[in-house]
Amino acid sequence: MPKGVTVWLTGLSGAGKSTIAHALQANAESRGRLVEILDGDIVRENLSRGLGFSKEDRDTNIRRIAFVSHLLTRHGAFVIVAAISPYAGVRNEAREMIGDFVEVHVDCSIDVLTARDTKGLYAKALTGEIKNFTGISDPYEAPTSPELVVSTAREDVAQSVGRIERYLEANGYINTD
Repeated sequence: MPKGVTVWLTGLSGAGKSTIAHALQANAESRGRLVEILDGDIVRENLSRGLGFSKEDRDTNIRRIAFVSHLLTRHGAFVIVAAISPYAGVRNEAREMIGDFVEVHVDCSIDVLTARDTKGLYAKALTGEIKNFTGISDPYEAPTSPELVVSTAREDVAQSVGRIERYLEANGYINTD
């Protein structure tokens, strides 16, 4: 049975977590891995419906994602989490629960995120029109020692995914081509 792993993509809204997750999924599946993506927005809609955006509710959502990731990972699944997961403490809880955990900080500056934001969410958050927006009016605690940092302002999706794959290969989570 292949070694299970959770690749935890954390970063601000619009940084590229879901895009990277889907590209990584396609590449891992082409190497014979069974992959499950747990997208923060989709989990919030289905497993965490009714939760708000207080710190406690955000932590509860991440704990639920971590629990499902733990179950899948211990049975050899390749799990990709794409969730803002703004608080370091609950991400560390996830790391401890899951074990085979690869934290990837999907880094992108507020300036770049604002410029590429087609929905105008950052502009609204910056003017106070949207409250509790992570990275603007709510905190985002960037990882202090993730396994990897990918910068979506400086590298394209293929470069980011390639760096993640090389790490996973070096650590026995996916076979080398």
